[in-house]
Amino acid sequence: MKYAARIEYIQDVEKINSVRPAHRAYLENLLSTGKLAASGPFTDGYGALIVYETETREGAEGLIKGDPFFQNGIFVKWDLHPWKCVFFSPERFS
Repeated sequence: MKYAARIEYIQDVEKINSVRPAHRAYLENLLSTGKLAASGPFTDGYGALIVYETETREGAEGLIKGDPFFQNGIFVKWDLHPWKCVFFSPERFS
């Protein structure tokens, strides 16, 4: 099942940028192991949308808490909801 997380970041751009390489490596690992469906930052600096692939909400929360952004205080708060993809346009995701 997919769980969509709308995540709010701190507004310390310097700190975000310093942790971003570890965060992206973590997400790349989730992608390669089938635990990540989609992710990306909001372009207004608010935070990000991450869609996890896991059996339970607790599993998705564990993935959030395993993220270097969470562990380094970048994630301020998040909303987590079970999500079903109904329409998808691969050419629009570039």
